[in-house]
Amino acid sequence: MPIRNPEIECMPREQIRELQSERLVAQVARMYERVECFRNRMDAKGLKPSDIHGVEDLHLIPFSYKSDLRDYYPYGLFAEPLSNIVRVHASSGTTGKRIVVGYTQNDLEIWAECVARIMNGLGMDDASIVQVAYGYGLFTGGLGAHGGGEKIGATVIPISSGNTALQIQTMIDFGATVLCCTPSYAMYLGEEIERMGVKDQLKLEIGIFGAEPWSEDMRLKIEDALGIKAYDIYGLSEILGPGVSGECEHQCGMHVWEDHFIPEIIDPDTGEVLPIGATGELVFSTITKEGFPILRYRTRDICSLTDEKCACGRTHIRMRKPSGRTDDMLIIRGVNVFPSQIEEVLLKVSGDALTPNYQIVLDRVNNTDTFDVNVEMSESFFSDDIKSIEKLERTITEQLRSMLGISAKVHLVNPKSIVRSEGKAKRVIDNRKGKM
Repeated sequence: MPIRNPEIECMPREQIRELQSERLVAQVARMYERVECFRNRMDAKGLKPSDIHGVEDLHLIPFSYKSDLRDYYPYGLFAEPLSNIVRVHASSGTTGKRIVVGYTQNDLEIWAECVARIMNGLGMDDASIVQVAYGYGLFTGGLGAHGGGEKIGATVIPISSGNTALQIQTMIDFGATVLCCTPSYAMYLGEEIERMGVKDQLKLEIGIFGAEPWSEDMRLKIEDALGIKAYDIYGLSEILGPGVSGECEHQCGMHVWEDHFIPEIIDPDTGEVLPIGATGELVFSTITKEGFPILRYRTRDICSLTDEKCACGRTHIRMRKPSGRTDDMLIIRGVNVFPSQIEEVLLKVSGDALTPNYQIVLDRVNNTDTFDVNVEMSESFFSDDIKSIEKLERTITEQLRSMLGISAKVHLVNPKSIVRSEGKAKRVIDNRKGKM
């Protein structure tokens, strides 16, 4: 597959580190001058910009948190005046305040370039027809993928999310070869395409999916349902948007564009920086962002990094697919549980009997957590006898107990009875709040 900028994407590791150090030092000085929150935290630790000489001093810099964006809402973390901000994006917050980020024109060009590198590495070019079914607007997904598609000269269909019937008809009529959306919505599209019997009319070859965790087993399900190769893309609004990292054709981890971002893995409890290969919380520093720069931002995503050589020739460090988020972790009867663990079990034991649609329902009765997992049956399995259903429920229950160390009540529910999402899937319903 082509490498868009081989002098950057295949840069020797020592040169990457030199470039990062140079850009980090400049970013620290700039943020200390322009961003009050950052300056106050540096001062509190007795640090000045002159104390940061390169990447080796990154661990000295204070962490940044999502709460900072709410505390300084809406523009308090910007490093440029609004006259230089050409676009803002935002995501909803649990406190009622949105998470607001801003971009200069140069930021937007870097963003498009980062996504373009990923697309180029998957064999996309000006002959590609890209259907962007991420949401447009304040969410970064739609416009992020859109910018990358235009950067490589592809034809972009800005259909946005929703209206599944129109999505499929447009896919067929316009000859889309690439689909960009959340993995859960891709799975839903696959179900509807099968129901309509139009899979043979598709020209899709590639899917680029992100914005929510998804397992390797779900990747295989999507690839089979849509007849494509499915690739992972990573990003979050606070750092850039989709395109911070992405897979190449080898599907063995997402290349992080280290000329713009420095990744770290830390112990989520102590904040200690962990060695390459260790699993922990992912932390990012932006070293070229102008409008909304941020250093040592705790993403809450759990994953690991690898610097092993990739067969594609790119030298930038790769991140493994996140297994979940520290703030998505559920504590059930004193046990830490990630929804991704449950998905892994369901996809491994079900075969064709179940769809990938499930929901975890938690409640508290008599001071004890109840733990129910509703899993949707496929149309074909739904016609089987009750004994087969009960047997599969027992098998899943045993597998979950083996993986998690606690028991769940598994319920196989009717086909299409779990509400579909055209954006991020809602996998957990936690009714325990306020109950003792």
